[in-house]
Amino acid sequence: MAFTAKDVADLRAKTGCGMMDCKKALTESNGDIQGAIDYLREKGLAAATKKAGRIAAEGMAYAALFNNEKVGVVIEVNAETDFVAKNAEFQAFVKVCAQTVADNNPANLDALLACTASGTDKTVDALLKEKILVIGENIKIRRFDRFEGVLTDYIHMGGKIAVMVKFDTTDEAAAKPEFKEYAKNIAMQIAAANPLYLNSASVPQDVIENEKKIATEQASSTGKPANVIEKMVMGKVAKYFKEVCLVEQEYVKDGKLSVQKYTEEVGKELGAPISIAAYVRYEKGEGLEKRVDNFAEEVASMMGN
Repeated sequence: MAFTAKDVADLRAKTGCGMMDCKKALTESNGDIQGAIDYLREKGLAAATKKAGRIAAEGMAYAALFNNEKVGVVIEVNAETDFVAKNAEFQAFVKVCAQTVADNNPANLDALLACTASGTDKTVDALLKEKILVIGENIKIRRFDRFEGVLTDYIHMGGKIAVMVKFDTTDEAAAKPEFKEYAKNIAMQIAAANPLYLNSASVPQDVIENEKKIATEQASSTGKPANVIEKMVMGKVAKYFKEVCLVEQEYVKDGKLSVQKYTEEVGKELGAPISIAAYVRYEKGEGLEKRVDNFAEEVASMMGN
């Protein structure tokens, strides 16, 4: 079956693949559009496998609320270059993944990949492989968290940092604009100050013991009495809690208040108790090996040198 330039253009519009790839697919399928699409999908699976070993530490962290803001999802999807984070197709894929997590509540990444992607008839895994083919980079869904309850979300710098916070309070208080402003401030605090723990009670005992050990070694060198050294150690540990525990941190918008004190004041204004129940902060690519490009070598190789 013969095919025309318009067939090539139509196939390219449907698949997002390059013109030469579309032409080859139509040639292989004797001009049959569906056969060409199947050919490109098969080619895409092979391409995805080849790209799977390449470093993907860029991309974006994303957070969003669903189901009348009663369900929240924070997710990180990585790609090879920061440029891809600005790609509309990549961003749309990330949002579909978040919606799928909200709709299906998968237990882990494998379960998410097996889910039918929301708004499509494909699994997330199949959709992921298609995006690898179209975008031309290795793409990985790295992690996600899902919450239910009174929530707020925050995205910093277009996806460098994503935050989700869960609160305990009444529905009446949560519906007020004052609460929404407070909740957004807490999310921004988490993005800016990067607390490691919610409160001192959630700090692991081995971490506390290590801080005490360091503080004791520092205090012992002063030659002061044991009772003074003990007070110095407890002071150091208390200072550590103020640095790494969210509710004990200094509130970034008012250094006279701690986050806990700010929360209590807002609760009094709204006539309902408020507490921060949980939070998640994702920073794009944190802890991942970064790709290093040598552009001079790349240009030289393109020129055949």
